[in-house]
Amino acid sequence: MRRLFVAGNWKMNTNLASGKELAKGVAAEAQRLGDAIDIAVCPPFVYLSNVKAELAGSKVQLGAQNTWFAAPGAFTGETAVEMLKDIGCSWVILGHSERRQLLGEKDELINKKIAAATSEDLGVIFCVGELLEDRQAGRTETVLETQLSGGLANLDAAVLGQIVIAYEPVWAIGTGVTATPEQAEGAHAFIRGWLTKQYGAKVADSVRILYGGSVKADNAEALMSLPNVDGALVGGASLTTAQFAPILQAAALVASR
Repeated sequence: MRRLFVAGNWKMNTNLASGKELAKGVAAEAQRLGDAIDIAVCPPFVYLSNVKAELAGSKVQLGAQNTWFAAPGAFTGETAVEMLKDIGCSWVILGHSERRQLLGEKDELINKKIAAATSEDLGVIFCVGELLEDRQAGRTETVLETQLSGGLANLDAAVLGQIVIAYEPVWAIGTGVTATPEQAEGAHAFIRGWLTKQYGAKVADSVRILYGGSVKADNAEALMSLPNVDGALVGGASLTTAQFAPILQAAALVASR
């Protein structure tokens, strides 16, 4: 049984005061829910240590939104995996569509980052997903296969225990449009099938696949009840406790069944 995981991606949002307050709220909600699900928040880099302090004593894990693949050195503006581990990060988001689309990150670079993170036992939330034109042209599975094979190139089955895959259809991110349950389950089932072909059924069945893309209180339970959906990577709705808490509650409800 795969344990449900809900992660909040704060992106380039919050300030010091609001980030600390949000972290407090999530920690309090996690305390109320007990040990039902795994929870993480991924604030902007400049607030990681402050948020970590607010999460102290809670079961909420800390994640970063990016890393570099090389050891500490002359890489101005970048942050090494070792640095993230040093301040208490358990996760890092890699391959997010915004970095692919806005900053030109390619599968080869994402693969290097994943290899670097997993080599230091830092968990990876590896994002994949298609553009609207790919979905409309029937290329969803082709895009997913390309991103999966590129991002996970030369990584053996043992590493998959440190990786969570997040399916995020680009056309649903921040648009208010959510994939239908049938679309989400279809993509997740394809991803698990690809993992089965590459790593075997036992490994594929153990990998958690999150859905991301306009996840909200009113659709979270339906999405996370799907057979191959193991939680959610939440963007905008993770920016207030009032919006994020119902999603966490929905996950806990699904986990209790």
